[in-house]
Amino acid sequence: MGEISFDDFLKVDIRAGRVIRAEPYPEARKPAIKLWIDFGPELGERKSSAQITAHYTPETLPGRMVMAVVNFPPRQIGKFMSEVLVLGVPDEAGKVVLLAPDQDVMPGARMF
Repeated sequence: MGEISFDDFLKVDIRAGRVIRAEPYPEARKPAIKLWIDFGPELGERKSSAQITAHYTPETLPGRMVMAVVNFPPRQIGKFMSEVLVLGVPDEAGKVVLLAPDQDVMPGARMF
């Protein structure tokens, strides 16, 4: 990857959010979980479809903090409209591990 400017970095709006609801998404082409995430009063609740089934279940996600890109255009994932991109990194097997603040922060806090 090539270098980008700091101004380019600032164009990506990455925020902390709290998962308020999670459901299985068996209709997805690849195993996924539907998430409803609270990003605070400025952004409100947003939805995401995330391929995170290797390490997470819908029962373990509510209350968890996550980081997500909130300024990509919505994307239709099957019959579900995904409004944010939840961020993660691969483990040794290539399965997604969610990125999250290591302390509780306000939903909607912007990464800098």
